Amino acid sequence: MAHAEAVFKENFLDYASYVIKDRAIPDIIDGLKPVQRRILHTLFEMDDGKFHKVANVVGHAMRYHPHGDASIGDALVNLANMNLFIDKQGNFGNIMTGDEAAAPRYIECRVLPFAKKVLYNPELTEMVDSYDGRNKEPVTFPAKIPVVLVQGTEGIAVGMSTKILPHNLIEIISAMEAVLKGETFELYPDFPTGGLMDVSSYANGTGKVLVRAKLETRDPKRIVIEELPFGVTTDKMIKSIEDAAKKGKIKIASISDYTADKVSIEITLARNTYSNDVVDALFAYTACEQSISVNPLVIKDNVPTVMTVDEMVHFHAKHLVEVLTLELEFEKGHLLDRLHSRTLERIFVEERIYKRIEQKKTQEEVEKAVITGFKPFEDQLIREVTQEDVERLLKIPIRRISLFDIEKNRADIEEINAAIEKVEWNLGHLIEYALGYLGELKTMAGIENWKRSTEIGAFKKVDAREVALRDLNLRYDSEAGYLGYGLKTGNVILSVSTFDRILLIQKEGTYFVTDVPEKLFVGKGLRHCGFADKDTLENIVFTIIYQEKNLKYLFIKRCKITQYILNRTYELLPGDGYKLYTLSTLDDARITIVYKKGKGYKNLEDRTYFSRFLIKGVKASGVRLTTKEAQTLRLKHESDPQKNQQEPSLFAETDPFDDEPEEPVDD
Repeated sequence: MAHAEAVFKENFLDYASYVIKDRAIPDIIDGLKPVQRRILHTLFEMDDGKFHKVANVVGHAMRYHPHGDASIGDALVNLANMNLFIDKQGNFGNIMTGDEAAAPRYIECRVLPFAKKVLYNPELTEMVDSYDGRNKEPVTFPAKIPVVLVQGTEGIAVGMSTKILPHNLIEIISAMEAVLKGETFELYPDFPTGGLMDVSSYANGTGKVLVRAKLETRDPKRIVIEELPFGVTTDKMIKSIEDAAKKGKIKIASISDYTADKVSIEITLARNTYSNDVVDALFAYTACEQSISVNPLVIKDNVPTVMTVDEMVHFHAKHLVEVLTLELEFEKGHLLDRLHSRTLERIFVEERIYKRIEQKKTQEEVEKAVITGFKPFEDQLIREVTQEDVERLLKIPIRRISLFDIEKNRADIEEINAAIEKVEWNLGHLIEYALGYLGELKTMAGIENWKRSTEIGAFKKVDAREVALRDLNLRYDSEAGYLGYGLKTGNVILSVSTFDRILLIQKEGTYFVTDVPEKLFVGKGLRHCGFADKDTLENIVFTIIYQEKNLKYLFIKRCKITQYILNRTYELLPGDGYKLYTLSTLDDARITIVYKKGKGYKNLEDRTYFSRFLIKGVKASGVRLTTKEAQTLRLKHESDPQKNQQEPSLFAETDPFDDEPEEPVDD
């Protein structure tokens, strides 16, 4: 059993690591998931300037990706629709409408030159065996920009997930330029579908953004959706509006989709309904407004790491300089090899070193004669003459030797020296060189092709509760003890919406807060039913008068109910030895107490006011109101008699506002 447990743990960790690193989470270096990297590697291998059938590309990519053609095809279409690295031809679907791409055999693609400039450098790319050991694939491409920020990404792994929103390519390059110059920058998402965005909670890429559709409301009877929030298609948008209309959240006459190159969804409003009245409801109840949370998790140094947008840009600014340094050093090495080769050829021909090998009979003697022939000219050489150099010189045809152009050779050497000098200058001025490279990227990408699509603004999320229509009648059937908006019997006590919460105080003095019910048993003799929103409860003081069961004394407590857990029952009274006599929400009232006769009392009646008693916490005990046994108790709002009618007798077991004597308090 222990062995099986150990095997399970080991296999699970291997599986979790595989899903995290090799499927779901992108690497910070090139910002690509493995399937995307394998697709681009395939396109680099196949690149001949012409379009390739997607089906053919998928087939070639299967040499590297072990998860089937469907996953490769879908990933290729998504990658192509980002319009960054892949040029496409044919129907690749529509990100606005959600239409799928045509079958892979009907569409074509090729890698863009921009992809090669940003990603491709075989000399700097570490390669490993593919899953079956037959081919080599890249670990990561030496990307020169934060691709993960440009494209965005989303993935779910074992125990973790990532979600990074897409940003504007030109803005990202400008941010990298700012880092290299030691300047500050601000970088926010930009979506191909446009729309509006509030970034007040973006928190440098670790928080969330609020996105909205762009609405045209100039016509008071018609609303046109012109741009969509990120992640919403026209089909999803229309369905959300139709669902809201069916539930009575918004009133529309019709909805029409005229989307072609641009989004155009026309909403015709119902009679007596106008654009200004419907806009907030669209944001509250439909896909016109979305809150998107961000979790910027990437693989960095083989470890899942959360990185802010600023950290990613600074990382890639530094990485760009490192990659360009390596490229320049490789370029310098290649130029020095060319210079060495041209110098050897010139000396080999001019000094007739080839004549030394005419009488030699063995390969060793030939090689030794050539190397010895270069000894007097060592000061002109870049490095020592090697066996490979000798083999290359011996392969020069006689015709080429006889027609050797000294002037051309010297011109080539001068050109190579000039190139070496330029490379050395760039190595000594890496920041300037990197800034120049970023400028080339901007020109290559086309600044006019990357204008910001999403407008940044400031707005608050529309709370559905705030715009909900209170068009439901909440009824209480005192005979059956049921409460709800689905009842056909009983009295209407409130007009509510399904988003409301209500406070209920029951006959025995227990209370709870619940969402507005369709039908709920609350018992007979309900004492109070009212809205439980914060503003309402802050302005209500509950005056509770209760009686001790044994000694018959009355107590009074004044409190506010401002804190609660939904659907949890609480007690207003101190314990089982008490019973609730009456409850009032009046701000102040006169209490008239009439005592029982025959007890030897001189005063048969006392009067006092609510305002004499402090407002305490809901858990506090009450203050003794009488030390004698009372017969009746009446409440009256003397300063404003009209308020006497505001205390709803519907919930009272007896009516405390009746001028006639009530039933005795001891029942």
